[in-house]
Amino acid sequence: MKKYINRFNLILIFLIFCNGAAYGQLRLPDIFSNNMVLQQKTTVTFQGWANPAEQIKVVGSWNSNDTLSTKTLANAQWSVPLKTPKAGGPYKIAVIGNDTTLIIRNVLIGQDWLCSGQSNMELSANWYPEHFKNTVKQAHFSRIRLFKVAKETAPYPQYELHGSWKVTTPQSMRSFSAVGYFFGRALHRKLHQPTGLIESAWGGTPVETWTPKSIFNRSEKLASSAAKLKPTPWWPIRPSVTYNAMIHPLVNFPVKGVIWYQGEENAMYNPMTYEGTFSKMIQAWRELWGKSLPFYFVQIAPYTYKKPLGAALVREAQFKAYQQVPKTGMVVITDITGDTTNIHPKDKQDVGKRLARWALAKTYKYKNIRYSGPLYRSIEVKDKKAVIHFDFTGKGLVKHGSHLRDFLIAGKDHHFVPAQAKIKGNTVVVSSPQVSHPTAVRMGFSNSAIPNLFNKAGLPASPFRTDNWPIKPKKQ
Repeated sequence: MKKYINRFNLILIFLIFCNGAAYGQLRLPDIFSNNMVLQQKTTVTFQGWANPAEQIKVVGSWNSNDTLSTKTLANAQWSVPLKTPKAGGPYKIAVIGNDTTLIIRNVLIGQDWLCSGQSNMELSANWYPEHFKNTVKQAHFSRIRLFKVAKETAPYPQYELHGSWKVTTPQSMRSFSAVGYFFGRALHRKLHQPTGLIESAWGGTPVETWTPKSIFNRSEKLASSAAKLKPTPWWPIRPSVTYNAMIHPLVNFPVKGVIWYQGEENAMYNPMTYEGTFSKMIQAWRELWGKSLPFYFVQIAPYTYKKPLGAALVREAQFKAYQQVPKTGMVVITDITGDTTNIHPKDKQDVGKRLARWALAKTYKYKNIRYSGPLYRSIEVKDKKAVIHFDFTGKGLVKHGSHLRDFLIAGKDHHFVPAQAKIKGNTVVVSSPQVSHPTAVRMGFSNSAIPNLFNKAGLPASPFRTDNWPIKPKKQ
């Protein structure tokens, strides 16, 4: 490594000598800065601003013989595609203009992930200092880097966001997304590669703010639903405004994938259209990066929302998005909530670890990693009983407790009553003496239910319903 840095320094001195002094208009976005992690084995489009027609050169110390150059356009923007090597570092990158040289130092090459959503993604150790005290003390990872995007909104897509890359220390970790940190730490320990985490989250924001304007222009239904959101003094609710300012500027910064934790705000106002907006948001983000990014998300936790069934419908929408949108994964956390009167559960370590299971198994192709709890597949009726079949049963189903709870059953009259549920092999048999001809079964289908069905890997089953009967949540 040292010989490459020395050669880089010699070439850099030569280029600076040829180009002149080190003062001028050359500028880079904050995302391209000291301590950053670049995605390995890809092409990163370096971009910035300088005087029109100015000659710009870019050179990375991992291949100092390859000097890339371009000319700044009339709008003062320039871009240069730079290929990255396999994971490693630290490196330097020089960006050289006619009269300015910028050196980006302490650059690592590895794995980058975007961490986005609302407050449960934004929640940091600072929110619960005593709970996270030991974790903060142990947060010494020189090869995990953190970039926290500043909260901003914009009416149109932007090309610059604000923040800075920081090496993981107790000081930097305590104000960063706890879910993001635990996810990244789990990846780092397994992959043994530098890990970059970009937090772009804002508490309270509905999914609509993270979705491009074009989606609403093409759907009157989604646009009308977005209009139901109620303004607050603390976060934006207008469609697209956080996407424009906090996601779109990352277009030329490659990431390996996305983790997402959001939905609580929509559970309170417009859960019926969450699936449509969320699925289209995922697809739009993939179009922005030009590839099918892995997208792993957290199903919202049990909580005593005022809107009846609002959270149940959002969880159902998230389940459907997982089923219908390729290369997605859903983490169920009904078992680690603890307090259904707290919309911000403290246990973010298990959330991050479960997201990492999906990434390690599906993105990085590690074998023998159990990454999902049981997911409802189908229902059949036998001998006045409903038999529920699941995917991801693994080595078998188990109950945590004396009996399975939060199961309801109904006949054709749509009247649900509490049901008896028993595990039989890889199925659950559901019945009630009040329902002689079962038609539908629901499990955990309420705002705050904490069902206790798991697989033997210790992962909980997702709440579900077998029916598609219309539900119109009451207004607050």
